[in-house]
Amino acid sequence: MAIIWGIPYLLIRVAVRQLDPGVLVLGRTAPAAVLLLPLVVVRGHLRTIVRHAGWIAVFAFVEFGVPWYLMATAEQHITSSLTSLLICAVPLFSVVAQRLRRTEEHITRRRLWGLGVGAVGVALLVGLGIRGGAIQWIGLMFIIAVGYTVGPIVLATKLPHVPGIAVVTGATSLVALAWVPWSLAHWPRHVDHETFASIAVLSLVCTAGAFLVFFELVKEVGSTRSVVVTYVNTAIAVVLGIIFLREPLTLGIAVGFPLVLVGSVIATSRTASSREELASDADEILHG
Repeated sequence: MAIIWGIPYLLIRVAVRQLDPGVLVLGRTAPAAVLLLPLVVVRGHLRTIVRHAGWIAVFAFVEFGVPWYLMATAEQHITSSLTSLLICAVPLFSVVAQRLRRTEEHITRRRLWGLGVGAVGVALLVGLGIRGGAIQWIGLMFIIAVGYTVGPIVLATKLPHVPGIAVVTGATSLVALAWVPWSLAHWPRHVDHETFASIAVLSLVCTAGAFLVFFELVKEVGSTRSVVVTYVNTAIAVVLGIIFLREPLTLGIAVGFPLVLVGSVIATSRTASSREELASDADEILHG
């Protein structure tokens, strides 16, 4: 998951050089929906999509439809590295959401310390790595983080028994249809091979393939721990941005990012003494 979701930030930055953000959302979702629809029909999941259309639409809205437009818009103004680093706020928002929901998923003090360290890292990234005109785009990224927090919760609580392929197909289809009118009005005159290749990878690998894997991850480890993958894919995104887009290694990245990684390790590691957490996780895996 970290590898697959570390690539999009680079590809989005490349694609928005020629594409309107709304057109890019259509490009990310429509091919994925077309690819997966025959599989859904063969497996008899169309009725499942219709039966759960309401919550699939909610998931589509908070995970695809709005966040992907906002992210593409933000990447027209800030680097792919900073964009990916700000998504590190997702695990922190997830813990807050879990506390508000008062779920039974166990959060140890060790994990809270790890998330706290990660929060300090994110704060340093923002405080040391931005310029005056970037505040509004960073605000958009935090809205995206809220959507990415709610998405896994919807999966874990409202769609736990719905096959992942049905959710992905339904969600991408709804988002694609919603963005068709906008895209027709903002269709580009020319798309070069680099942009086309970026869209293809974003749609087929980073959307269709990635979310099928992510759904299984949520079922395996729970909604809160699953989003910590954003810490690791950030490392990949930062490296790709620096190497291929020649983005700067800022003071914010140099100081804040190591703290984000340390927080990730602490938040996701388990000790021999955390038997209660292990037992809780084992019960979750066995009983869904």
